[in-house]
Amino acid sequence: MVSCVSHAEVIAVRFPTHASRSSMCLWLAALALYLLIPARVCGEESSIEIKAPLGLPPVPWPKDNPYTREKAELGRMLFFEARLSADFSLTCASCHSPRLGFSDGTAVSTGIRGQKGTRRAPTVLNSAYAAALFWDGRAATLEEQVKGPVANPAEMGASHEVVASRLESIAGYRDLFQRAFGEGAIDIEKVAKAIATFERTVLSGGSAYDRYQAGDKKAMTAGQVRGMEIFYKKAKCDKCHQGQNFTDNKFHNLGVGMDLKNPDTGRFAITKDPKDWGAFKTPGLRDVAAVAPYMHDGSEKNLRQVVEFYDKGGNANRNLDPDVKRLKLSDRDKEDLVEFLRALSGDGWQNVRAPERTPE
Repeated sequence: MVSCVSHAEVIAVRFPTHASRSSMCLWLAALALYLLIPARVCGEESSIEIKAPLGLPPVPWPKDNPYTREKAELGRMLFFEARLSADFSLTCASCHSPRLGFSDGTAVSTGIRGQKGTRRAPTVLNSAYAAALFWDGRAATLEEQVKGPVANPAEMGASHEVVASRLESIAGYRDLFQRAFGEGAIDIEKVAKAIATFERTVLSGGSAYDRYQAGDKKAMTAGQVRGMEIFYKKAKCDKCHQGQNFTDNKFHNLGVGMDLKNPDTGRFAITKDPKDWGAFKTPGLRDVAAVAPYMHDGSEKNLRQVVEFYDKGGNANRNLDPDVKRLKLSDRDKEDLVEFLRALSGDGWQNVRAPERTPE
């Protein structure tokens, strides 16, 4: 079985040590690591750590859903599995395509029977570090987020019970679930844990920016360095796009779509707090050049348009974030800022591949 995490570096394997264990047992453990096969050595399961790319913190694995290779591989299979949708027409990858930076390249996503959504599909890249999921933050964890689109009638449209029953009827999946979770029936909780585990391995780091910060002063162009100065000092983009993943994981009203007759109220629909009216989650900027169009409604087609939007101070409305102000950038400033954003393009995630076939 090919590992779905070939893009992540395996850096440590810890095996229980007992005086009675032979050198052959240890040799087999090392061989299992080298071949990247599911590692159960001398009857006990190995513990494997995934090293995050340059520029990213360690992946925060939940205590109730720790990483295992078997679980991540199952999650990869399920991520590309059309039988999770009601009419077998969609997969998770339909809206989160590896070819498009794990988004779908459209202003709003399309569900079963051609139904159009109202928001752009956020990228899966670095979602391991997200404090809340969806543009309105209604899911607290990746596991919770996974379950939403599967049952949403405008997205994949299949009930959790139907999905579990379908997978239970497939011998290949019964075997994969047993390897990942042990004995027991397949249910939506296991499905969500597997897909979330896979998604936490989809990482972007090691960008020109990261190499520059690590000491390679030739990693970024002169324009990108100027753009970095504008990002942090003149435009102060880091008030919201901060930290290693370039997001504060909070919600802000930029005025996007607020000029419509019935605007999307964003976070307010979840919290009912007037302070959240028209506020949407700050997206991370890693590989932002790969995930056009932009904003929650896909209203900005390219990075230059995004910069122009911020330069004018967003769209005025009753709840505009006080940090959204006119920037008065020159054309050169705007060009350099866009170039800096391109310097945040990393690697690793491009190696993710759909399985040649799913289990039967």
